[in-house]
Amino acid sequence: MKAKTKSKLEVAAIYGVFAIMFVIIAYPLLWAVGMSLNPGRSLFSATMIPENWSLEHFKWLFFDDPRGRYVTWYKNSLIVATATSFFSVVISTLTAYAFSRFKFVGRKNGLFILLVLQMFPILMAMVAIYLLLNMVGLIDNLVGLIIIYVGASVPMMTFLVKGYFDTVPKELDEAARIDGAGPLRVFYSIMIPLAKPIISVVSLFQFMTPFMDFLLPRIVLRSEENFTLALGLFNFVSNEFDNNFTRFAAGAILVAIPIAAVFLYLQRYLISGLTAGGTKG
Repeated sequence: MKAKTKSKLEVAAIYGVFAIMFVIIAYPLLWAVGMSLNPGRSLFSATMIPENWSLEHFKWLFFDDPRGRYVTWYKNSLIVATATSFFSVVISTLTAYAFSRFKFVGRKNGLFILLVLQMFPILMAMVAIYLLLNMVGLIDNLVGLIIIYVGASVPMMTFLVKGYFDTVPKELDEAARIDGAGPLRVFYSIMIPLAKPIISVVSLFQFMTPFMDFLLPRIVLRSEENFTLALGLFNFVSNEFDNNFTRFAAGAILVAIPIAAVFLYLQRYLISGLTAGGTKG
């Protein structure tokens, strides 16, 4: 077989795989959008392309629900996502900076412990976490949920950030120290600007998690006014006499808005961080 023909077949196979993946991803999304525009509430009467589309479900979520549940869940999710993203970035960057730039007793063992911790899913410790949160009175509390998310993210995110810090030349630190900068000054003035790409990744991942996670909020949260979006929307279709599939679809579609907004905001910093790193490195 000629090299040119082989290359065309390889390209065709790649595009074929992409097409299959696109169909697998796009089909349920299109159904969700179509269901959210159907005027009825039943799953069986909904169609992907509604003949008489309506925005009544979106209006109901924000204005017509007498208890205002969706707005409350949206606010709770934003609070948990923002706090989780912020504290995860602060803790993981500081920890990664210490492991990357300093020599201290227990450094090797600390890295090994972080490596071991990220091998086990957080659900394995849910019984212990539940008992601990219950002892300190953080069951059915957003603060307890934030603590779990932040604590679970530290091992993995620390390794990601440390790997990026290791690529920053240490000569930059030494030059800054000659000019009188201390460790924290080096961290804020040199490491953070050059590490914007990996910080953006950590921020985005940690911001997305509370919007998509269901199991942890299900275990920690009890009252409806403390639910996050994933847990609250599940109640639209899980109760015995509820038949709110189209409202569920409308609410699920709106979950993507803050995630897309954060992605677009951090994308600018990702590009600027890569440019700065390439110039200064």
